Amino acid sequence: MDSKELANLIFPDAKDVSYYEEKYKARELPEGAIVTRFAPSPTGFVHIGGLYQAEIARKLANQTNGVFFVRIEDTDQKREIEDGANQIIEALKDYDLMPDETIIDGKDIGEYGPYKQSLRKDIYQAYAKSLIEKGMAYPCFCTPETLNAIREDQEKAKERTGYYGKWTKCRNMPIDMAADKIKNGESYIVRLKSPGNPDKKIKHRDVIKGNVDMPENDQDIVIIKSDGLPTYHFAHAVDDHLMGTTHVIRGDEWLPSVPLHLQLFYMLGFKAPKYAHIAPMMKVDGEGKRKLSKRKDPEAAVSYYTEEGIPKQAVKEYLMNIANSNFEIWRKQNPDKAMEEFDLQLNKMGVSGALFDMVKMLDVSKNVISKFSAEEVYNESYKWAESYDAELKEMLEDKEYALKVLGIERGNVKPRKDIAKWSDVKDSIYYMYDDKFAKTENFEYQKINDEAEINSIVKEYFDKYYNEEDDKETWFNKMKDLAEAFGYAREVKEFKANPEAYKGHVGDISTVIRVKVTGRCNTPDLYEILKILGKERIMKRV
Repeated sequence: MDSKELANLIFPDAKDVSYYEEKYKARELPEGAIVTRFAPSPTGFVHIGGLYQAEIARKLANQTNGVFFVRIEDTDQKREIEDGANQIIEALKDYDLMPDETIIDGKDIGEYGPYKQSLRKDIYQAYAKSLIEKGMAYPCFCTPETLNAIREDQEKAKERTGYYGKWTKCRNMPIDMAADKIKNGESYIVRLKSPGNPDKKIKHRDVIKGNVDMPENDQDIVIIKSDGLPTYHFAHAVDDHLMGTTHVIRGDEWLPSVPLHLQLFYMLGFKAPKYAHIAPMMKVDGEGKRKLSKRKDPEAAVSYYTEEGIPKQAVKEYLMNIANSNFEIWRKQNPDKAMEEFDLQLNKMGVSGALFDMVKMLDVSKNVISKFSAEEVYNESYKWAESYDAELKEMLEDKEYALKVLGIERGNVKPRKDIAKWSDVKDSIYYMYDDKFAKTENFEYQKINDEAEINSIVKEYFDKYYNEEDDKETWFNKMKDLAEAFGYAREVKEFKANPEAYKGHVGDISTVIRVKVTGRCNTPDLYEILKILGKERIMKRV
């Protein structure tokens, strides 16, 4: 028996690889177009690092008129969770990162499917069969006990562990013996017959990390498991070739696998894609740093941002800040441009782990929300409240009034930035609702804290100065008049120039009115608040 007959014994129904080469023709795309993919496993929640990879992949495809596709890598079916694939697609949809091609509810969208690896079993077996025919792969009958014994012997000999070189018990097994074992029903897997020499180096240029030298792979890795499904290593090489992937964007934990992956492409006769290994997201932990953890950090899950009410645009803008440090400067120079107009450059990505900073993300989110109209803030916060805050939902039921409240200082040159997430909205508008205000206690008036003087200022203002018909300039001039009447400077700069001459300044006086009406020292524009509340409600509060 020869290797071709052995291959046919193992995979009798597998087609010739020429069938798939013909079926999946090269993509017809403009010159310079990049084809990227996001290839998650449906084994748990979507990680923020996965969203980061998907955003970069989607962006590169968009800005080069290329293609972004999602391939579900579900060959590890023991760890797969129910409806995991749809959860991944829904998360991408929520963040406006829908792929051009993928699988949705079991239906392929695109010409290069199936987009789920477990449905491509026949394809992998065809290419594994071709490797066996060429003597580049072989069946291995080693049991788990045998493999454990090999590992123990390697550890005793202080040699690196693995299935390579002299430790490969089945590599040189005669074909007839292998065939007899298969015919006798013995369990086996298919391994790559690596031609690598670990004493030699491969020179690889990573798009992000630059030139990297690593030892050649000499491990005879498993390419087809006993259930007939491929390992990740083998499947990704076959799929990225047939699907026309030009750039593989992935975490740098995969960097050590590059020698193996390049070897697979070479042995299969494929042109390898360019690899771009992204540095992990780091988090400060005590005096050191560590990777953002699925188990320890709630912010590692994409669902966390939905639950907190951080707008998807803010999350994406923050991730773009991590991706390219020049994005922050670009955003300051182009505050009103869509993020899509920014030109992402892989070679400007950091090679070491970026620090994931929730404070910075919330700061970005404040800027994003500050550009929203009152209608947008209302719609988004109401939608969030429907799922997460019944009290806020009730407050927002009167849409006309809520729009007035949320519209304070919106559309200004310097808009309000007191909302970083939809879960902040209730606290930011609480005082504008009379039943909520009635529960306010322990007013803090800041500089002016003498109760008699506070009462005098409030009485004087509402008896002699306040008129709800005043325009803003008239209103503010009257506030200055009130300040002057009580011995306070009309202007802050007057007070700073001669502090000994005044008890304080107009800001201290307006704070008294602000606190009396709202219960807070810091609010958006007081004039707008007074206009919305109206005299009758204000006087009831006072």
